[in-house]
Amino acid sequence: MISVKNLSKSFGKKLAVDSISFEVKKGEVLGFLGPNGAGKSTTMRMVTGYLPPTGGEVLIDGVNVSEKPISAKKKIGYLPESAPLYSDMTVSSFLAFTGEIRGKGSAEVKDAIETCFLEPVKNQSIDTLSKGYRHRTCLAQSILHDPEILILDEPTDGLDPNQKQEVRNLIKRMGEDKAIIFSTHILEEVEAACTRAIIIDQGRVVADGTPDELKSKSKSAGAIAVSISGMAGSGISSEIKSLPDVSDVIELASSDSSFKGQIIPAKKNNSLSEGVFNICKEKGLLLQELKVEEGRLDDVFRELTVADTIIEEKPNSSQS
Repeated sequence: MISVKNLSKSFGKKLAVDSISFEVKKGEVLGFLGPNGAGKSTTMRMVTGYLPPTGGEVLIDGVNVSEKPISAKKKIGYLPESAPLYSDMTVSSFLAFTGEIRGKGSAEVKDAIETCFLEPVKNQSIDTLSKGYRHRTCLAQSILHDPEILILDEPTDGLDPNQKQEVRNLIKRMGEDKAIIFSTHILEEVEAACTRAIIIDQGRVVADGTPDELKSKSKSAGAIAVSISGMAGSGISSEIKSLPDVSDVIELASSDSSFKGQIIPAKKNNSLSEGVFNICKEKGLLLQELKVEEGRLDDVFRELTVADTIIEEKPNSSQS
């Protein structure tokens, strides 16, 4: 439903988005990840037609956004970053106003209020709302016309933990029959709500896959966490190192009678669990914990987005 092809955007000499391409199909929830300034919001503004691209194209259900913006935008619900509101309106009157613009009536407004949990504040003026309720009001206007495509920029920004969970569940549920892109830098949201994720850095896509596929790229993926007692920690470590295909053994805690640490395999997807179990059986050791690590999304994110920074030392003016 969404097809982005070689999309670029420059602001003067600054290249904010650098020829990125991806697709989002119906039934997919795509998490758009990246550090601040990576190009997430700029990309989403181009996808929705609010910002013209410098190069490339965006197709919404086969319609080119730049060539037929009105036809494309009818299919989109958009929650922009820092979405504007009319503060003197009540929640209900604001949604009625935005609904009227889209040709929708009171039934759709009521559904949006219920879906976004706005019932307790529907008759309050927007300037009296907390940041969380303001953000939910903005979310309600983006889904009021039941769009086929949702573009959500930081949809849980400003929400408390309970509200964040409600919105994540809502996104996951709506994603069953819509195509959804939502940007975030909160990694737990990707695992909670997304079927797929893209990591963008310095305007380029640096990773694209399901949360499990991305986690498998983590350096800790496939490592084995163990806790063993019955022998000095150094002896247990030596026994484990003698196993084939062991790259390293990291000691986290040990004593005269126990060992706790992590075993790093030489190859991805190479399980050493059976070898560790056999050592414990042969030596009469107590295996208290054995767990294969699935990898960590935050490790992958940091590895792909943390650039080396060069700190220039300035001469001390007090020195001659």
